[in-house]
Amino acid sequence: MTQKIRVAVLYGGKSGEHEVSLQSAASVLRYLDRERFDVVPVSIDKTGLWQLNDLKTLEQTPGKALPILRDAPEVRLASQPDGRGALLPVSGAPGIRDIDVFFPVMHGPLCEDGAIQGLLDLADVAYVGSGVLSSAVSMDKDVAKRLAAFAGLPIAPYVALTRRDYARDVAGCINAARAKLTLPVFVKPCNMGSSVGVHKVKSWDALKAALDDAFRYDLKILVEEGIDAREVEVAVLEDDPLFVSVASEINPDPRHEFYSYEAKYLDKDGASVDLPARIDDAAMTRVRALAAQAFTVLECNGLARVDFFLDRKSGEFYFNEINTLPGFTSISMYPKMMEASGVPYGELLTRLVNLALDRHRQRHSLVRDYAN
Repeated sequence: MTQKIRVAVLYGGKSGEHEVSLQSAASVLRYLDRERFDVVPVSIDKTGLWQLNDLKTLEQTPGKALPILRDAPEVRLASQPDGRGALLPVSGAPGIRDIDVFFPVMHGPLCEDGAIQGLLDLADVAYVGSGVLSSAVSMDKDVAKRLAAFAGLPIAPYVALTRRDYARDVAGCINAARAKLTLPVFVKPCNMGSSVGVHKVKSWDALKAALDDAFRYDLKILVEEGIDAREVEVAVLEDDPLFVSVASEINPDPRHEFYSYEAKYLDKDGASVDLPARIDDAAMTRVRALAAQAFTVLECNGLARVDFFLDRKSGEFYFNEINTLPGFTSISMYPKMMEASGVPYGELLTRLVNLALDRHRQRHSLVRDYAN
């Protein structure tokens, strides 16, 4: 009998998207193939505490989100000489060794921005998804747009503001946005996802309140010109060549002016989805090519969801953002688009784990010392 691959699923984290992660991880635990994988759930609470959770207890817990089990033993990440990882007990409780791959099902700062990836790299273990570089630059909407624009991808006009500059000169920051952009504008924290802290601003008088709120979540924010656009998304899976899904279109309910956090997670009727998107063949080919280009330009690994605006008037696509650890909830678009393109949820998870192991083997084949 083939030995199962031991997969540690990391969930929770110290970001504003903690609750979304609990939902994503519940779906991942449900769909990981138990014939192939030995699943180890590891929660990270909002203080950064790592805990080794009991899989059977989690599976018996009702609801769409995984709980943080308060009495679960605390553990710390460690490496083993054979390249596998371990979760060692902090107290006398048992830990677990011989972890083949880590699957971070985590969103937001300190989770998908290169922080957890750096920790896993230092431990020299295999993990699903992009590495430090691509995770960091993809998470920062300003840097991602700059790199995308440099590579020729179209982007909407925007202004980036830092909290330091805003504290020094509120009026100057507002005037900088007014000088370059036309209403409406969207205010977005640069390093958040799930539309946390995002505001649509229709009058310049309302900009300050939106900026004040956005700066609660991040040290840098974007003020981006609002385009009369449709929201189109594409899922990309690492392969040779890249596997690019059919595009989908998000249609927020008229009660929500855009695809907000409330529309995504709190209102079950917050948006409808066209999958595939109702665009012609030429537009579908174009947006899939742009998604593959963005994935390559930002040097992503494993998976990513690439979001675009489709201008209703010109028919042009504009790169919006890229998510290197997109949502994996039961209603999340990345697994839905993959399934619609012929890759079911369970197979998708298996492919991601195998990609992580293959990348780890390649990294280990590199020479790490130099001698004449």
